[in-house]
Amino acid sequence: MNVRHVVVVGAGLAGVRSVEALRGRGFDGRITLIGQERHRPYDRPPLSKAVLLGTADSSFVDADLDALGVDFWPGVSAKALREGVVETTEGELGYDHLVIATGAEPITLPGDGPQHVLRTLDDALELRARLVRGARVAVIGAGWIGAEVATAARRAGCEVTVIEAGSTPLVHAVGAEIGVRTQPWYEGIDLRLETMVASVDEGGVELVGGEFVDAHVVVTGIGVRPAVEWLADADLDLHNGVVTDERLRTSMPGVLAVGDCAAWWSRRYGTRLRVEHWDTALNAPEVAAATILGEEAVYDPVPYFWSEQFGHMVQYAGHHPAGERLLYRGEARGKWSACWLTADDTLAAVLAVDRPRDLVQGRRIIEGGHRLDPERLVDPDVALRDCVV
Repeated sequence: MNVRHVVVVGAGLAGVRSVEALRGRGFDGRITLIGQERHRPYDRPPLSKAVLLGTADSSFVDADLDALGVDFWPGVSAKALREGVVETTEGELGYDHLVIATGAEPITLPGDGPQHVLRTLDDALELRARLVRGARVAVIGAGWIGAEVATAARRAGCEVTVIEAGSTPLVHAVGAEIGVRTQPWYEGIDLRLETMVASVDEGGVELVGGEFVDAHVVVTGIGVRPAVEWLADADLDLHNGVVTDERLRTSMPGVLAVGDCAAWWSRRYGTRLRVEHWDTALNAPEVAAATILGEEAVYDPVPYFWSEQFGHMVQYAGHHPAGERLLYRGEARGKWSACWLTADDTLAAVLAVDRPRDLVQGRRIIEGGHRLDPERLVDPDVALRDCVV
């Protein structure tokens, strides 16, 4: 089909990168970019880091949409989809190809009290203004976002309580064994583990069992869900996001999905993945653009992300559920890494705490599908690349 008009729904990083990738590959047709927020496109990772900590006021993406020849519709939402047409709050819009890049939205808890989430620039700026010395802050969830919010709140001089349903921090992300190693980082914070929230009320949080945790500020960081409600009536395969093949094509002709909302098939791991991290939004659009323009391209990365919390740089690459055993490099009180190995000692994933070299080398090892020598692996003085057999 002759591609004359590409519509991109979602003006976050994945949406902007889709536009840039199309132009970079020589597409000179019409592009319309629809963004629900009125801001120009920005990166999300700095919201829980530099913006919340006060070292930056924004994280706008360095993209000149005018120079790219893009028709940008800010403050417009997609409402429904049928083949060839997107229904928006500003009317119907036809397309030849459509890229769905609507991302994800935070999950909130029951209750009539105010609860902050951290997903948009406005969220970050509003929350930052409330993190003042002496404020009592309750953070619900000790995952990546919860830890970063707790870091910022403690640094601002707040009294911080973190409420986590699991047995350790990060238990849902990387498992309890890793979580135990991060638990000492919460010194000076009232960390409530295996604790469930009943509701968020005026003045704080009511726990299951009746205890009330007083708080001036409540932040909910218990995860996100793909923003695909507008696609509920579309003839589209939806399962934990928008289901795509390895070329990021959906079940509807001419429609692709990228970023947080895309559940794509990984050849590498033999499973469907939906990865809610910056690296996916940055790189998947190159494959989507190539697919639209009829080129052969497959999206099969080694997933990667990072987190800055309690003075530590935490970096992760791979897909640890593919591993069968967990080995450590370094003691928990210092700089350390965790490596997940498969049954044949192939590296499935690596998590590095203040050991960036392990992350870089580990990511390359995973990409190459190399096996490691476990005895050398556990020696933190041996470079990870020198453990390849």
